Amino acid sequence: MLTVVGGKDGELVGRRRETALLARALERARTGAGGAAVLLRGEAGIGKTALLDWARNTARAAGFSVLRAVGAEAEADIAFGALHQAIWPLLEGSRALPARQREALECALGLRGGLPPGGFAVGAAALALLAESARTRPLLLLVDDLHWVDASSAAVFAFLHRRIADLPLVIVSAGRPEGPAAEGWPTAPVDVKALAHADAGALLRQWHPELAATTAERVLAEAAGNPLALVELPLQLDPTHLKGLAPLPDRLPLGQRLERLFAGRLTALSAESARLLLLTALGGGPAAGSTGAWLREVAGDRAEEVLARIEASGLAYLDASGRLEFRHPLVCSAVISAASGPERREAHRLLARGLPADDPRRLVHEASAALFPDEELAARLQEAGERIARRGGDAEGALLLDRAAALSSDPHSRARRLTWAAVMAARGGRLPYTTRLVGELRRGPVPPDIAPLFAYAVVYADQSHHVDFESSFTLLPAALDALAAPGAETFGGLAEQAYFKLLLAATFTEDPRAWRALEEHRDNVSPLARLCHRAWSDPARTAHGASEEFRVAAERMSEEQEAGSAWLLLWTGSAVDVGDAELWRRFTGQHAYATQGSIAKAKCHQDFLHGHWDAAEDCLREAQAAEEAGYHCNALLFRHFHAHFLAGRGDEAGLRAVDVLIRPAAARARMRFVTDHLTHLHGLAALAHGRYEEAYCHVSSLTPPGVLPRGLPWFHLPFFDFVDAAVHTGRRAEALAHLAAGREARMAEISPHHAFLLAAATALAAPDEEADAAYRAAYAVPGSGQWAFERARLRFAHGSWLRRHRRAGARDVLGEAHRSFTALRAGPWAERCAEELRAAGQPVGVAPDGPGRLTGQELRIARLAATGLTNKDIGRQLQLSPRTVGAHLYKIFPKLGITSRAALARALHGD
Repeated sequence: MLTVVGGKDGELVGRRRETALLARALERARTGAGGAAVLLRGEAGIGKTALLDWARNTARAAGFSVLRAVGAEAEADIAFGALHQAIWPLLEGSRALPARQREALECALGLRGGLPPGGFAVGAAALALLAESARTRPLLLLVDDLHWVDASSAAVFAFLHRRIADLPLVIVSAGRPEGPAAEGWPTAPVDVKALAHADAGALLRQWHPELAATTAERVLAEAAGNPLALVELPLQLDPTHLKGLAPLPDRLPLGQRLERLFAGRLTALSAESARLLLLTALGGGPAAGSTGAWLREVAGDRAEEVLARIEASGLAYLDASGRLEFRHPLVCSAVISAASGPERREAHRLLARGLPADDPRRLVHEASAALFPDEELAARLQEAGERIARRGGDAEGALLLDRAAALSSDPHSRARRLTWAAVMAARGGRLPYTTRLVGELRRGPVPPDIAPLFAYAVVYADQSHHVDFESSFTLLPAALDALAAPGAETFGGLAEQAYFKLLLAATFTEDPRAWRALEEHRDNVSPLARLCHRAWSDPARTAHGASEEFRVAAERMSEEQEAGSAWLLLWTGSAVDVGDAELWRRFTGQHAYATQGSIAKAKCHQDFLHGHWDAAEDCLREAQAAEEAGYHCNALLFRHFHAHFLAGRGDEAGLRAVDVLIRPAAARARMRFVTDHLTHLHGLAALAHGRYEEAYCHVSSLTPPGVLPRGLPWFHLPFFDFVDAAVHTGRRAEALAHLAAGREARMAEISPHHAFLLAAATALAAPDEEADAAYRAAYAVPGSGQWAFERARLRFAHGSWLRRHRRAGARDVLGEAHRSFTALRAGPWAERCAEELRAAGQPVGVAPDGPGRLTGQELRIARLAATGLTNKDIGRQLQLSPRTVGAHLYKIFPKLGITSRAALARALHGD
């Protein structure tokens, strides 16, 4: 592989930031301070592999054991292939693992028959194996070409990323921005960008000191900071180019240009050399010894001559194990592109003959070699795809079913296999792939016997990718009818999944067609699906006891059930605001972005409710990841969850910006779930600033006085806000009517959160002679301490009541509320609480040294903001991003006891 090195002590030219980050991660692991994970992302030739090589050399010098896996395009459909590469050297140590974990690994890697106990078990077993090895020396795991790593391995690597904080283990992965393997990746990527002009010039001079100045300038312009281009472009120039006597060729797109540069060298090779390189490229990273076998096949007694010519070309080299390695992945692409169709098919036939009959790779090569439909081969591909899917490799199984469809001899078989491929791709988190397959299926007739499966695939693509729910109401009821017919094919429990998709559509839109079909088929699904339906359909009347039933269902669920029931359990938990770290942990190992996205959405909601507001920015990162993965509905929902944090903090400008961004799309999809939430959040933001009349108008438009509407399944969330706004606007009768409706609905029996909100709202509206006891009763509701923001608001109201009535304890209660609001960075609430404290004789707000409480950076930002500059203007002056400036201001305002830019000048006066 190419390693671009320059400067002292092997320092990579222009990569000080990246190498410093890697060095810190390695040092933490070496000293026992904990593990770390780094994801390098950049275009082809940008130097990611060079950084991995730097990390490998540095780690080995520091006493690390180094493991490595390289994604290969030819093996992207082989489940757990990259994981096999990574942990193969450690498998002897698997004897130290519990039998169940050892079996999970061996089943996943195809070393024994049977199915792994579940996606989580494979990740947990791999983690245990790495932890066992790390007991003797720290570990570095390198994963190159992540964009070509099979989906199952990528999910295990992502699982490991989340779990290594306490281990002497560093994982460094590298991939291209457009790669699918990092969907739902838990680590924010480190973008490896083009070299700065000065660094690019230094690298060019190091490798090509003979270049004329004019030629060097042109190469620098053409390469645009790409290290591989800087090294490779001059190698293609004749002496007149090098000396500046002739102009360089016209500019081409970089990736095509580099690939063509390598292709040019290929034409100079012998037929035997080109054939060996093609076998290596299509073989997908052969094991040691394969190169020798292929060499004997194509070169006979001229083997040494063929190898010598390949190494002289600089395209590939033999590594220490005798394996032929390409200098760069673009060489591999060029080799495949340069080969003709017959040459590629012949290479695939040879590769197939060299593999065992039961090896999935053999089938893939046989399929790639086939020129005409072959029903026998298609059937074997289908069987292999289904087998891989049962082992947790849905995405890889989809690829094999797609290949089987292409080789099918009749339209019916083709449609059936293609439909299964679409469903497997959806389950495996490959939504754009599902969407493409669905589009292909829609162009032809779908056999009636697979209509339910086709309906599910269409709905999956429409809901998640297109943010369109109409097909849910037109296709899923009929699909559920067909699945419920006596003797109907079950399609592997499709009824449960179709029911859940219809329940999502119903909850998001409140369309009556969906609710009618769900009610009709309620007896045809599992108890968990029925519980989820009860929790969302009309909770004020149907969800009593749902919280406790949820906990029992979660405790009793086996690992075998988890894969199929994760979505139902997570969605039920979201209805009754139940969920914890243990639940996320159980589902974290599921091998698909679909499940990971559901976990992340549930976690965003819980982070808001439980006061983990430092995680607010996670919503935006998840939205970006969802957008890149094609899950546009998820992206919309993550931004909607971020709006909750903005509203809680009273950031009305931020809330308006999110509203403008997501409301139009939500309205087009008739997603009342989002548009109604936005209305509520505007009311919550108005409450933060004490504008109670405005808040009442917003909240009462959703839930009129004394009415807990079915069309608002999350009616409990604005319940407290409704009573708060009604009491403060003199609408005591309306507040009491709402409380009566909550008690009549037995709201406290639904969940602990429902119970707390009812008790808190009761305290706000209580008569003076009962108020203090009502507040204390609300605090005493079991689990009330977990609702950080709402409890702080309750303390604020209680403390204000105590102060107004000259009761003891006002300062203590208000002080608790003020500390909570400050920790949440809920500036408007903190400032109003500070005003109450000052009225109670407790000075708060700016400390005696005023702005001296700010850090140097915060003080600089505060002074610039006080002059009226925008976040963008401030960022330009201080070389920060506008988002970073905004984050600093969130910290500055509570420290100064203010809530707006307008108050900055006064707070800083005298500094």
